[in-house]
Amino acid sequence: KISLFFIFNLPDLSGSIDSPDVKVHISGDSSKDTTATTFLRQRGYGWLLEVEEEDPEDNKPLLEELDIDLKDIYYKIRCVLMPMPSLGFNRQVVRDNPDFWGPLAVVLFFSMISLYGQFRVVSWIITIWIFGSLTIFLLARVLGGEVSYGQVLGVIGYSLLPLIVISPLLLIVGGFDVLSTVVKLFGVFWAAYSAASLLVGDEFKTKKPLLIYPIFLLYIYFLSLYTGV
Repeated sequence: KISLFFIFNLPDLSGSIDSPDVKVHISGDSSKDTTATTFLRQRGYGWLLEVEEEDPEDNKPLLEELDIDLKDIYYKIRCVLMPMPSLGFNRQVVRDNPDFWGPLAVVLFFSMISLYGQFRVVSWIITIWIFGSLTIFLLARVLGGEVSYGQVLGVIGYSLLPLIVISPLLLIVGGFDVLSTVVKLFGVFWAAYSAASLLVGDEFKTKKPLLIYPIFLLYIYFLSLYTGV
């Protein structure tokens, strides 16, 4: 009876457990960050907090980064290969707007077809291009010409194109001495005329042969490096 009494007289333990009213305060360390920033700036280390911004110029294409204009190079090649004024090309752009990569590509290409298995020819042709252009430049300045070394370097380099054009013909007519000589002379005259028409201006007056002749000899020497003569 006593046990039944306790069972039926137990206090009511049913109910719900209320969750405590817990307030979570999430606060950043802005005050600490501000203190740290102020401390660093006062000590002269504020540059550590600076974020480097991306420069849009760093995302330039490679050709633009190297200042290579393929359209400009192609136009100059056409001006050199077709030097006749009647064709309507503005050939003075080869002289007035010189570049380095176009002539270098032409000289390297001429060197490659002149190899005959001897890689030393490449460095020798580049050397002749650089110092031959320097000689023409110094002579032009002595004669009163208003040209820069970069202009002479570009014109001499581009004007090797006629010698590249005749190289397949020399392979075909190589067995015919007379015809081969005619093709060689045609290529040299073509290259020399293309270069001289750009470099030898009216300022030379009666002194033109003094500059045309070394240009002609320079391309004869270039051709001799190719033919081995």
